[in-house]
Amino acid sequence: MKTAVPKPTETERKWYVVDATDQVLGRMASQVAMILRGKHKPQFSPHLDHGDHVVVINAEKIKVTGRKLDQKSYTRYTGYPGGLRTVVLQTLQKKKPEAIIVNAVKGMLPKNRLGRKVIRKLKVYAGETHPHQAQKCEDLPDNLRRV
Repeated sequence: MKTAVPKPTETERKWYVVDATDQVLGRMASQVAMILRGKHKPQFSPHLDHGDHVVVINAEKIKVTGRKLDQKSYTRYTGYPGGLRTVVLQTLQKKKPEAIIVNAVKGMLPKNRLGRKVIRKLKVYAGETHPHQAQKCEDLPDNLRRV
């Protein structure tokens, strides 16, 4: 008996909207990563992209537990000598709240060309509105919610 491998062209992709208001960052990010990757579908293959698109709104209203607002820091390197830059979560939430969710979801995806392809299906917006109404975005069904 041969194993049926679905083609990426045969995949039906949906668009989901996730409201980040008062949701815990890590729990929401793992849920979004699962949908982007396509693990909720029966035809999941680890080497193919069968996931759906996800639009996250209200990114500035995300919640974190403990003292992460003051203690969690994001580090990047500019490429110049002495160019190590760090920013605390509280500061980043005021300046670029979208970057917090993108960074959390990106860390839960594969670190290869598949992960770079999958992260492009994530759209994050700080406010209530988004420009993807034409895609007929659905709310996330209860069977895909983990919490």
